[in-house]
Amino acid sequence: MNRKNIWAFFLMLVMGIGIFAWELRNTNINSLLKSITELNFGWLLVAFLSMILSFVFEALVLKVLLNGRLDRKLSTWEYFRIPLIQALFNAITPFSSGGQPAQLVALMQSKIEPGKASSVLLMKFIVFQTMVMINFIVALIVGFKHIAQSFSGLSILIIGGFAIHIFTISVLLMIMYYYKFTKKVAIIIMKPVKLIAKKDGVKWEKKLLEKINTFYQESLILKKEPYKVFKAAVLTFIQLLFYYLVVYFVLLSLNVSHINIIKVLVLQIMIVMIVSIFPIPGGSGGAEYSFKSLFAGFLPTQGSLVLGMFLWRFITYFFGMFLGILGTAKKIDANDSME
Repeated sequence: MNRKNIWAFFLMLVMGIGIFAWELRNTNINSLLKSITELNFGWLLVAFLSMILSFVFEALVLKVLLNGRLDRKLSTWEYFRIPLIQALFNAITPFSSGGQPAQLVALMQSKIEPGKASSVLLMKFIVFQTMVMINFIVALIVGFKHIAQSFSGLSILIIGGFAIHIFTISVLLMIMYYYKFTKKVAIIIMKPVKLIAKKDGVKWEKKLLEKINTFYQESLILKKEPYKVFKAAVLTFIQLLFYYLVVYFVLLSLNVSHINIIKVLVLQIMIVMIVSIFPIPGGSGGAEYSFKSLFAGFLPTQGSLVLGMFLWRFITYFFGMFLGILGTAKKIDANDSME
């Protein structure tokens, strides 16, 4: 990590502490302390384990996509550190934009060619975005009516997140199936940009066209390896499931009984969609507000609500950041094989 990333890390920590300090202003401390003393640490441990398993399955996705493309075996740590590094850099950059470049650098540290590494990461990104969209559509069918009726303000944010994902998937599909047309559209869009930005506009256009071409070439590989893509999609679904389940286990650790696991999963999926439209790293502020709005009905007191929000946020966000630091710091052990 360079100095800029270290500052970003500490800034997000301070922001996180500030958000919870703000939430505590109207919280009865005795109520909070009671919730802490009554915590079920067994379920809390399961919540942490669920998050770790999410990282494990993401590493397995990478392993599947790299299969047959490497000249040597990668160690267990070489696979596992990639999701951790992605979690860290997604957490400290706006719109999670730093995760992809950080993963590329990490793969290059494992002596994987840049072109091959970027190609595999692009495949991983496509599969991930597709599975997020499928999960959201299912959740939308199952639970959006309830959310729209009870939380009209949040429904607008959910639709906004959905629109962003639809746009992303649409662009990817356009490149895959209408490559020449998409390239022409990109050139037309960049014309006014070049008039305004001039020299920088030319560079941006060149970079954009290169990315479109790279993605198109990768899409040809995707079409030739349907079984590998299917396997990666199944593993990604399991990865997301373990991530979504963290909030369920947090609620159980707070002794919330008789909760509908499907409803909890639907609400968690909605939070993921809401957070995606916030430009602040990690969706800070938006994530906490969404949790408070959607899960207040599950928790009887303000103290348990704030504690639940803290535990969920720590496990799904800050825990990954700390593991990501370990991922960037710990040297690669090429003798520890995952094969």
